[in-house]
Amino acid sequence: PPASQNNEQGSTLRDLLTTTAGKLRLGSTDAGIAFAPVYSTGTASGKSGRTMPNILDDIIASVVENKIPPNRAPKINVKSEIKDEPKDDKTCIQDDCSKRYSDIQYSWICDKHVLWLRDHKNSNNWKLFKECWKQGRPVLVSGMHKKMNFSLWKAESISLDFGNQQADILNCKDSIISNTNVKEFWDGFEDVSKRQKVKNGETALLKLKDWPSGEDFKAMMPARYEDLLKSLPLPEYCSPEGKLNLASHLPGFFVRPDLGPRLCSAYGECPAGVAATKDHDIGTTNLHIEVSDVVNILVYVGIARGNGVLSKSGVLKKLEEEDLDDLLRKRLKDSSELPGALWHIYAGKDADKIREFLQKIAKEQGLEVLPEHDPIRDQSWYVNKKLRQRLLEEYGVKTCTVIQFLGDAIILPAGALHQV
Repeated sequence: PPASQNNEQGSTLRDLLTTTAGKLRLGSTDAGIAFAPVYSTGTASGKSGRTMPNILDDIIASVVENKIPPNRAPKINVKSEIKDEPKDDKTCIQDDCSKRYSDIQYSWICDKHVLWLRDHKNSNNWKLFKECWKQGRPVLVSGMHKKMNFSLWKAESISLDFGNQQADILNCKDSIISNTNVKEFWDGFEDVSKRQKVKNGETALLKLKDWPSGEDFKAMMPARYEDLLKSLPLPEYCSPEGKLNLASHLPGFFVRPDLGPRLCSAYGECPAGVAATKDHDIGTTNLHIEVSDVVNILVYVGIARGNGVLSKSGVLKKLEEEDLDDLLRKRLKDSSELPGALWHIYAGKDADKIREFLQKIAKEQGLEVLPEHDPIRDQSWYVNKKLRQRLLEEYGVKTCTVIQFLGDAIILPAGALHQV
C-alpha cells in the first residue's frame, strides 16, 4: 500500500520477501518465508529428514520470524558450520599475525596491501584470507599448477582440440577485433614467425577475447573445466560448493552475473609472456573495474621463440625496472619460477581519483572528453610508468605492482581496478 495508508513505521525483511514473492508468483513454504531454504548436506535432523540449514537460512529465518521494531537493532545469532573461526580483529592486517596464524605460510607484499599465501594445500588458509578479505584487499595464492593436469593447458593441446573453432581476436596495438580461426592464434602463441603482421609491418599483439566462457567453457572443455574446479584456491570461498561462497547459495530467482569460468589468452613479446614494448605503453588488458569478485589462475606460460625475441635475462631485466616488492624481486631470481604476467592493481576507493586523472590526461593530449565518457568503464587506457608516477605525485594514488608467476592465483574483490 502507499506510505500514507501504512500505519506501521518502517518495514521488515518479511514485507520485502512477501512482496517480492507476490510479484514473482512464488509460493510460501512451511518455514513461513517467500522462498525455499537452502539446506546443506550435513547431518540430518528431525523427522522430516532435512538437514540443518546453512548460514544464509539462519539469517533469513531469524529476521523473518522475529519482527523487528524500527527503533531496535536486530540481534541475529548465526551458527557457522565451520568450526574454530578466528575472532574479528580489525588491527590484524596491520599487526604481526604470526602467533595467531603460525600454521599458515604467508607474507605481505606491496606495503601490506596484498596477502601472499605460499602453501596452497594448507586447509587453514581460509581463516587468514577471511581477515584480509574483510579489508577489501587482493590475495595471491601460489602453486596452483601443481594440482592441475598441465598437459591439458599447453598451447598445442588446446590448438589440437579446438583449432577449427572461430573466435574474436583483439590486436592490442590498434584495438581492432577480427573474427578468425583459433588455430591461427595458437600457432603464433610461441612461434613469433607465425604471428600476424599489421599494415606497417609490425607484429600483432593478439588477445583471444574470453573464449570460451561460462556454460560454453563447461560444454566445450569438460575435462579442463573439471581440472580447473578441483584446483581452485581457497575452496571454502571459490568452489561452487564452498560454504562461504554466497553466490552458490542464493535462491534461484536472483539474477547472477556471468561468473565464468572463461579462458583468457594473450601473446607476449618476450619468453615469459610479459608484453615488453619499448615504453611499456601497451598491455593486453586495459585498466578496468571488476563488477564481481574474480579469481585469475595462470595455468600456462609460453616460451616465445624467433627473431627479435628477448632472452630470459632480458625479460628479467625489463621486469626489474618495475616498482616491485622485495619478495617479488626475490622470486624473479628463483630459477624454478616462471613469470608470465605483469599486473597493476588499485583499490576501489581510488576509482574517482583515477577517473579524474585520466580525463585530465586526455585533455592534455587534445582528446575529446564527453560528459558521458568514463575512461575506466570504457577500458580505453593502459596507464604506463610515467602516468603511474604522475598519478602518485598529483593524486597520492599508489600502484600495487604484482608479477604473476606460473600457478599463481590472483583473487580480486569486486570494485578493484587492474590492468595487465
